[in-house]
Amino acid sequence: MQKPKTRIFVSKSISSNLIIYVKDKQHHFLKNVMRIKINDEINVFDGISGEWNSKVISISRENTALRVIENIKKMQSSSDIWLIFAPIKQNRMSIAIQKATEIGVSKIIPCFTEYTNFKKINLKNLHQNAIEASEQSQRLDVPNIEKEVDLKSLLQNWPKDRKLIYCDEKNTDKKSIIETITPLKHTANKWSVLIGPEGGFSETEQDLILKNNNVVSVSLGNTVLRSDTAITVALFCIKQITE
Repeated sequence: MQKPKTRIFVSKSISSNLIIYVKDKQHHFLKNVMRIKINDEINVFDGISGEWNSKVISISRENTALRVIENIKKMQSSSDIWLIFAPIKQNRMSIAIQKATEIGVSKIIPCFTEYTNFKKINLKNLHQNAIEASEQSQRLDVPNIEKEVDLKSLLQNWPKDRKLIYCDEKNTDKKSIIETITPLKHTANKWSVLIGPEGGFSETEQDLILKNNNVVSVSLGNTVLRSDTAITVALFCIKQITE
């Protein structure tokens, strides 16, 4: 059997013998980048039913048609880790979404703070970033991209059963993030990471964050990390500790 050349996400429930019409960017990718041919095999996943093998049955100017053959991988749930971050420049935000998706977060929430410089967010683009990262990283689902929220509202409605790891650049504790979180790994099974804007949080916001009983303040080291770097470091550490 020919090895599948690629895998793509589809936003509809998949079943045997289903005909899928791939359009727009994915169609361009299959036709012009991967240069697929009739009878080539493509893996498809929907975030619900696992991964399926399919075969190319037609290629037109508008779409690529696939016929689903069989289920080849059962659904597995991703890590129950959320990412909350203050929006940054679009190109670096795309990288942050990509890395968070590859690491395995289940939900991503853009959060406005006093020092957030970028107030316009294209959620459609962020969702596309997450889809492409899921396709590349062999994930079976795509993280949910939530509508943006302000920090105060986020904290007021924070779930009581979920830890919130606050990456605090002013934290003077000499312990690493790993040393801080490891003793807590048996106290919760739902985790989140909060990354602030490039200018940090205001004093009022810091007080508000630290008053939340589920917040754990951690340090990411002595150097000041860019937001996209901090996201990658913090998420990787938490996933390694809690799984």
